[in-house]
Amino acid sequence: MNRGIDGKNIFREDELKEKFIEYLVQKKEKSKIRLFAFCIMDNHFHLILENSGNRMGEFMKNLCSIYGMFFRRWEKSSGYVFQNRYKSTLIQDPSYLKTSIGYILRNPLKSKVSTMYDKYKWSSGYLYFSKNKNEIIDTSFVNDLFQSKSQLNKLVYSLEKTELPVVKTKFGEVLGNEDFLDIALSKYNRREETHSSDRKRIYDKYFEPIEKIYKEFEDKHSISVDRIDIKTFNGKKLRGELLVLLKDQGGMKYVDIIKLDIFSDLKFSSLGSIYKNSLKLM
Repeated sequence: MNRGIDGKNIFREDELKEKFIEYLVQKKEKSKIRLFAFCIMDNHFHLILENSGNRMGEFMKNLCSIYGMFFRRWEKSSGYVFQNRYKSTLIQDPSYLKTSIGYILRNPLKSKVSTMYDKYKWSSGYLYFSKNKNEIIDTSFVNDLFQSKSQLNKLVYSLEKTELPVVKTKFGEVLGNEDFLDIALSKYNRREETHSSDRKRIYDKYFEPIEKIYKEFEDKHSISVDRIDIKTFNGKKLRGELLVLLKDQGGMKYVDIIKLDIFSDLKFSSLGSIYKNSLKLM
């Protein structure tokens, strides 16, 4: 889950929601993430997914970063787009998963933008138990979970005053009971003991949000990235510096950097040498 900074409506237009879903599908397929549910409201979004291959962090970072850059171009503005790093919750078992799905599908009802969860266009509610194929979510898994549309309806509409039993722990939020919390803590501690110190640094490495890198870069040079003249020597120097920041501070890979407008005229094979040369100048 993540929301717009200061509650800003970063998905206020249908076109913005459509673009976010486009990026969601793109990044989901690339990261091999299984997505079970989603809901996009005007100022925040919810996703329920399986952390396939332990790539959720990379998936969320890339999703929020690429949408953040799109939104800034849309608004012709600078600065942060999302409030903070995304918020994640570990779910105990299928029963809690069902509750979580029902809970996020209730968002349009809670906000009174729709009276029927499965008529809201910007959530996965209308996709379950449908004959139409979709590339967004794993409907077969959720359909098997609920068995029927009537069971899904029953759960969603029964959650009007329900609060999710979320427990805060040192490694994040957990949706489950105390027994599961003990098991999760035990696995976490065992993992900490088995990894070497070098391996821990790889797991724990923190990368800055891409929009934060952009803002600080633009503030430093008093220029918008979109206005850098890459035909000039100074423009190329600035682009090289941004490349270093995106790679080192943002953790972006060349395959993603080359897709950004400011680098789109370059050859993929040239990014490595530009990075090395620019690093020497910083």
